[in-house]
Amino acid sequence: MDNFEKTFLLVGNPSNKRTLGLQAARSKLGLAPAVVLPYEQLLNRTLYIGDALRKHAGQGGMILRLDAPGENKAVERELIAWGAPDRSGDDVFWSAGSLPNSISISSAEALLLPSEHGRLFYPAQWYRGYCRFLAAMQREVKASGISVTWVNSPGSIANMFDKRTCWQLLERRGLKLPALPAPVGSIKSYEALQAAIKASGMRRLFIKLACGSGAAGVIAYQMNPRSGEELAITTIGMEESAGGTSFYNAGLLRRYREPSDIRRIIDWVCREGAHIERWIEKESFESKSFDVRQLVVNGEACHTVLRLSSTPITNLHLRNERSMDVDRLLSDEVKRAVKQTAEDALRAFPGSSSAGVDVLVQRGSGMTYAIDINPFGDLLYGAEYEGMNTYEWQMRQLLRKE
Repeated sequence: MDNFEKTFLLVGNPSNKRTLGLQAARSKLGLAPAVVLPYEQLLNRTLYIGDALRKHAGQGGMILRLDAPGENKAVERELIAWGAPDRSGDDVFWSAGSLPNSISISSAEALLLPSEHGRLFYPAQWYRGYCRFLAAMQREVKASGISVTWVNSPGSIANMFDKRTCWQLLERRGLKLPALPAPVGSIKSYEALQAAIKASGMRRLFIKLACGSGAAGVIAYQMNPRSGEELAITTIGMEESAGGTSFYNAGLLRRYREPSDIRRIIDWVCREGAHIERWIEKESFESKSFDVRQLVVNGEACHTVLRLSSTPITNLHLRNERSMDVDRLLSDEVKRAVKQTAEDALRAFPGSSSAGVDVLVQRGSGMTYAIDINPFGDLLYGAEYEGMNTYEWQMRQLLRKE
């Protein structure tokens, strides 16, 4: 049966640029608009996915895409509430155990959180809530008895979102990865980090919120081996109030040299869950380091964007430069290696057909490392492949004949 006849359902935020981009692509290709199932309604249970499937089920079958839940404060609060210790939920995709009181709040408190721009509210609890939501979507779709083709399965999305799990799955596939100073997820504090540095000899590290995105919670950390002086380059800002220290995504990089500040930031990231790996020097062009965001769809590498920065952190959310001039910056051999690395990385997630893979090209050696897998990594402005943008290409590929 031709997949162009299938009903396409999109779990997303209706006015989000991702939703609008996908709908525009479908319109351009002459396809019916996707049926949008808003995250907020699914979370507050004014809409159930089983009911939506039964309402829109047709002879052509159904395709279901789970898109990014971000950039919506109401959705953020609902997900934190779903992850609260006082709320029951299916933790099949959550592997971090119970949440300590120091990093969790009740579901009622979560729904009353203020809308503070950039504030990093309870990221571990947010991720637990998202895992519970993904598990609910999987369970309810199965219970509906309606055959659905997932673009990316709930389980694969949960695995990609957790950098610790992601690292382990990629390692099992034999991919080249940055080395770790200690076993995955074992560093729980600044003191534990210092012990790992002493044992491993790694004094330049990337410290990341395990479930962070868009450079939120990323720290480029280094220690001078002779003087012991520390430097932490990060998007994390701190604010003091009567209630204690609040952490937020500053949107711009900050440099911390004061040991007490560095300790507080690292302790916070480690409490919420950290992934820590060796800092590998990125390849550079005209004094700017870069890595590669490589989109992979149905096993094939397609759209490629180079992310250039004068700092160690290249995420596009930081207004870093993007370039589609791949031929100028990468040799044919390295281009092939980048594409192969990205394709191999996505194969570690058999339930997924589309993801953006961040590939690091090591300075001097040309060796490639898969450093992040983003199930929602297809919002690549200006990128084209065979004359199509990312959404047009995905609609063409994901809806072709089986």
